[in-house]
Amino acid sequence: MANSSAHDSDRILAEARSSLVRQQAGGRRSIGKRSAELKRQHFGKKAARMAMSVGVLLVGAMVAGMILDGIGVTGVMVLGLAIIAALAFFAKYPKMKVPDLSALNTGDVRTMVGRTELWLEAQRPALPAPAVQLVDQIGVQLDGLGLQLEGIDPAEPAAVEVRKLVGEHLPGMVESYRKIPQHLRREERGGRNADQQLADGLAKISKEIDEITRQLAAGDLDALAVRGRYLDYRYGEGLEAAPQLEAPKVY
Repeated sequence: MANSSAHDSDRILAEARSSLVRQQAGGRRSIGKRSAELKRQHFGKKAARMAMSVGVLLVGAMVAGMILDGIGVTGVMVLGLAIIAALAFFAKYPKMKVPDLSALNTGDVRTMVGRTELWLEAQRPALPAPAVQLVDQIGVQLDGLGLQLEGIDPAEPAAVEVRKLVGEHLPGMVESYRKIPQHLRREERGGRNADQQLADGLAKISKEIDEITRQLAAGDLDALAVRGRYLDYRYGEGLEAAPQLEAPKVY
């Protein structure tokens, strides 16, 4: 019986340690600095809960010891198991939530970029390999773009349009792909299948982000405003129907 309890405590402690390592590393691999920052903040809160739970258990054990004139060996073992169980629980829960698609383009620039990166990371397992590589590339670009957007007035039309590209049009393109049934994604339409269309679309957005970053660096807000209106027309109006990512028709 004692061996079984020791084995259970070892298993629980190992699970807690493994979960802590994953959380500290940021869970799934981060595609950008902003999403990694949000993960570190989440881990910090979890670590605080873990420390608080251990403190509560220790204080409770001290109070029980004073009332009962000691808790004995059994009490110490129960306390140890309770601490291990609390650490395992708070290392695993609460899990970090994936931001809602509708909430990506909210808050300040830092928050918007971080949420968009987190959302894109969560979609990576469902994407084809070429698209995954592009998502990773875009994550790095978003970090640089976010830094530059922090330096301009959020009310600038150019800034508003760029935020829409990053927080709405980009994730909207990925979401349009995810809505296509998996068995239809490799059927060709117009000479390309959905996987290829998604990769092409992400490559174009990556190129647009690079151009926007260069214009921001040059301080050319007028040219950026023109590009912003073009991007909104190109990706915004066609996003609901997403004709480039429509599922092949079945006759």
